[in-house]
Amino acid sequence: MAKHGKRLIDAYKTVDRNAAVDLAEAVKAVKAAAKAKFDETIEVSMNLGIDPRHADQQVRGAVALPHGTGKSVRVAVFARNEKADEAREAGADEVGAEDLMEKIQGGWMEFDRCIASPDMMAIVGRLGKILGPRNLMPNPKLGTVTPNVADAVKKAKAGEVQFRAEKAGVVHAGVAKASFTEEQIEENVRAFVNAIAAAKPSGAKGTYIKRVSMSSTMGPGVRIDPTTATTAA
Repeated sequence: MAKHGKRLIDAYKTVDRNAAVDLAEAVKAVKAAAKAKFDETIEVSMNLGIDPRHADQQVRGAVALPHGTGKSVRVAVFARNEKADEAREAGADEVGAEDLMEKIQGGWMEFDRCIASPDMMAIVGRLGKILGPRNLMPNPKLGTVTPNVADAVKKAKAGEVQFRAEKAGVVHAGVAKASFTEEQIEENVRAFVNAIAAAKPSGAKGTYIKRVSMSSTMGPGVRIDPTTATTAA
């Protein structure tokens, strides 16, 4: 069993780990426990009543958070000619075609999101073994394979969050920073949870959202009553 530091042990004393509280109360508790010397990330984790091994029970998508994530997102774009120029103007950090492919094959991975115009997928496909395991492979369902690369770059830079359920039916993402106001965190959490709710697959049976919890990087997890996170503010 992993050993916890004194700060985390003390923080857990202030939290009832078995009680599901409303979103506002959870935000207050998580912010109060975020006492590290850096701006901690606020993460939401959800346990879903699905088995992602089945094609009709997969949960995957993207959501634009009202206040961004507070994190600077580095974007690499596969595009040529006018599309490449549009990507650069939109703020892409790296743009290219075969040259970008060779750079990545050589070990360069200084980016958090990879976007491609449709005509570039023959090139991007060669990077499947590199990008796939890192969840960086461009995908039409996530809006990262698109003829409108400029719009995709702007969304990524503005704080769009991608999500994908793992084998155990767990989906999680960093949705804010501890320095955000309580209202900003609430609105971001609500947007994320609502996006997961809207992505309910056709094969999901019984209770879909089983558990929702939130924590900061160095703080304890706080359970949230799902109904308070999916209703309108």
